[in-house]
Amino acid sequence: MEIDRAVRESTDRRLQTKYRNAVYVIQRAFALYEFEQVAFSFNGGKDSTVLLHLLRAGYYLHKGKPECSNGSLSDSVLKCPIRTIYFESPCAFPEINSFTYETATVYGLQLETIHSDFKSGLEALLKEKPTKAIFLGTRIGDPNAVGQEQFSPSSIGWPPFMRVNPILDWSYRDVWAFILTCKVQYCSLYDQGYTSIGSIYDTVPNALLSIADSANTKGTFKPAYMLSDGRLERAGRTKKMHLKCNSTSPNNGVISVTSSGFFTASIVVVGDEILFGTAEDKLSAALCKKLYGIGWQVTRVAVVQNEIDSVAEEVEQRKFTNDMVFLFGGFGPMQSDVSLAGVAKAFGVRLAPDEEFEEYLRHLIGKHCTGDRNEMALLPEGITELLQHEKLPLPLIKCQNVIILAATNVCELETQWDCLLELPNTPVVQLAPFMSRHFSCMLFDVEIAQTISKLCLEFPDVYIGCQRKTRVQPLISFVGKDKTRIELAAGRLCNSFPEGAFSEVNCG
Repeated sequence: MEIDRAVRESTDRRLQTKYRNAVYVIQRAFALYEFEQVAFSFNGGKDSTVLLHLLRAGYYLHKGKPECSNGSLSDSVLKCPIRTIYFESPCAFPEINSFTYETATVYGLQLETIHSDFKSGLEALLKEKPTKAIFLGTRIGDPNAVGQEQFSPSSIGWPPFMRVNPILDWSYRDVWAFILTCKVQYCSLYDQGYTSIGSIYDTVPNALLSIADSANTKGTFKPAYMLSDGRLERAGRTKKMHLKCNSTSPNNGVISVTSSGFFTASIVVVGDEILFGTAEDKLSAALCKKLYGIGWQVTRVAVVQNEIDSVAEEVEQRKFTNDMVFLFGGFGPMQSDVSLAGVAKAFGVRLAPDEEFEEYLRHLIGKHCTGDRNEMALLPEGITELLQHEKLPLPLIKCQNVIILAATNVCELETQWDCLLELPNTPVVQLAPFMSRHFSCMLFDVEIAQTISKLCLEFPDVYIGCQRKTRVQPLISFVGKDKTRIELAAGRLCNSFPEGAFSEVNCG
């Protein structure tokens, strides 16, 4: 069979793995249900085109590779006469309609055209012809993919059937790798710069594929498979994208200086081991120093459990109240690494495969990245920006005003922080640093409490705090941005008590 042979002879190991997994799902469905009880939802798009040819390959393998006496494939296997549902809409592109009917003829699909809306049309169809399973070309990044697995029962309120999603974990890159490797026909709109096709009212060619051409006022576009960043597949669905953007958080990672003259940040640390007391959190303390060193004020440090809901709740609160949220921990291949899922939930988006990030992972972990669905390459859809630096093995992940740091120790944090500040488009604006003076007191804290309170009222622009190791000899700190005011406040304190009561110390 030409599809199976083309993939097997390909040098693309990732495609081979994706193909094997998808065909296994299809064969499994054919084993669970009689052929007459399954259907295929085809809409003429690239995803359902890929699924059509996977179904042909799966049907061929399921039938045990039958051949005619002359060694050629039988016509029935070549065509795979599966029941095919097509919802024809007056809003559809003419090219989609013509491609659909031509494809049905070429491959002998039993096309059943429905002209009503999807739900009512499906109800009528399944009532007339009982169907237990329907193959769908749903991918993880699609709007309707939330909560679905490769075998998912239909939603409540819909007629009962099993949704079979063989390409659920395929990316935009995987789809085009399959189409080009197998040399199958696809809708001509994709050669005109369309990367995701909806209706004629909400779909335009992807501007990222535009070719400057002064002789052509309408402009020309490169084909869809030339789009390098699969995350921007739906950039041509302009109206829907615009509405979606308007519903997101008002803070979209573009920050402005507050009336107090500095930015605010919070730090979220994900780690049961810290809450259990088996590990010590050193990263947040180090990051606090870094932030104060560039004039940012840290308003909160929180340690949360390795639970999606715990991460989501904390991030959701802080992303509104702070200019930036920095997140540590819970990032990696373990089952407890839930930070990205928590961030996605906090912003109300789904996790979707990120091809660019997956390539970085592939270079980093080599043979351990087998080409199967890589959970580490699933990033919050539509809000993720990769912050790349040549010194980093993996880019930093920024989701609007949340930055996920992969550092596991202070040394790694130093490197990631330096790289973050060196980026030409760094989201972390550097302001005048906070300055400080620290004094060790030879007195009891109760002896200086009243004087400290009066100084706080007199110098509201200077933070005056107390750190105790014992009730005797507390450490008094003066922190602010005005060196003169800090020195004046510190001088007032020292002059209020006998000489020698305070000695300045270096706190690093």
